[in-house]
Amino acid sequence: MDMKLEVVVVPVSDVDRAKNFYTALGWRLDVDITTGEDFRVVQVTPPGSSASITFGTSVTSQTPGTAQGLHLVVNDIHAAYDELKRLGADPSEVFHDAGGVFHHAGTDARVPGPAPQRRSYGSFLSFSDPDGNGWVLQEVTTRRPGRLDPSVTTFASTSDLAAALRRAAAAHGEHERRTGAEDPNWPDWYAGYMASEQAGTELPS
Repeated sequence: MDMKLEVVVVPVSDVDRAKNFYTALGWRLDVDITTGEDFRVVQVTPPGSSASITFGTSVTSQTPGTAQGLHLVVNDIHAAYDELKRLGADPSEVFHDAGGVFHHAGTDARVPGPAPQRRSYGSFLSFSDPDGNGWVLQEVTTRRPGRLDPSVTTFASTSDLAAALRRAAAAHGEHERRTGAEDPNWPDWYAGYMASEQAGTELPS
C-alpha cells in the first residue's frame, strides 16, 4: 500500500500573516475555509511540490513557531537563495555541514558556502516564517540509488526538465563519440538516461 506524505501542519499565531508570507513566496493557495470564528483551515503548496502545508485556527495544539527542520529540495541552491531574497524571505547564506552528512540542528556546525564539489544533498540554506517556523532548503542534483521509483519520472518545472535534457544531451554526445556512430534511437537513450538519473540507478553508457 502506498503511503504518500500529503500535508504537514505548521503552527502559526496569525493566519492572515502566514498566508500572506507563504503566498508572497509563490506558494499556491489551495484552500482557505472558515466554518466559524474558532475554526479556519488554510493550505498552500510550494512550487513543484506534491506535499502541502496546512495552518489555521484550531488545527493544531502545537505552539506557534515550533515546527523546525521543514525541508524543501531544490536543484540550484544559489538560484533559490536569490529568489527567496528577492521575495523577502530573508534566507541565510548558503552553507554545508562540518560533518558532511546532514546539517546539525539550529546553526551548529555550519560551514559557509556550498558543499565541496557541490556534492548532491550537501548544500543548504535556511529561512523562517514570521512565527519562527524553520525551513531548510537542500540542493539535490543526483538522487541516491533506490531513492525514487525508476518507473516514475516527474519534473517539478520546465526548467528542471530543460536541465535534465541538457545533461542527457551532453552524456549522449559522449556515448556517440565512444561508439563512433550516430545514434538514430537517441530519444530512447535520452529517456532511459533521464529516468535512471532521477531514480539514482545505473546510467546508460
